[in-house]
Amino acid sequence: NRKIDQAQIRVLIAKLRERVPGIMIRSTFIVGFPGETEADFQDTLDLVETCQFDNAFSFIYSPRPGTAAAKFDDQIPLEVSKERLQRLNAALSKWSLYHNKKYEGETVQVLVEGLSENNDNMLSGKTDSAKTVIFEGDPSLIGTFVNVTITTAQTWVLKGNLEEQK
Repeated sequence: NRKIDQAQIRVLIAKLRERVPGIMIRSTFIVGFPGETEADFQDTLDLVETCQFDNAFSFIYSPRPGTAAAKFDDQIPLEVSKERLQRLNAALSKWSLYHNKKYEGETVQVLVEGLSENNDNMLSGKTDSAKTVIFEGDPSLIGTFVNVTITTAQTWVLKGNLEEQK
């Protein structure tokens, strides 16, 4: 029941990128919705390639009791949905890393949100474009804005060095 089609999405994103250089664009994708054909899925992959999303969330459709879609006859086998999700995530990951690489060597302002989920000796925060940045720093910085120079771009996070605070 979307009110916008892929052609309109492409035009909208092209206009946004033209008017706001460096804009971060992300989306959400569901694979395996009842009736999704391989051609439909390929259209999704083509959209990802054209729009080059900075980040995206992707999920396998799961029927919810009481919804119209749960009653559709043309449910997609889970194995097909899993395979499509892997292909979609590969395309999304490529573009996320591509966009993140642009940050290497740049100094960005980061809102320090807390300790890194994977390392209590590191802090984690977000840029103004919602990029996650991991860096060493004192926990007293949580809740403040700091400048971090990005040293390493990974698919989903940026790593960097805290700049001296003035």
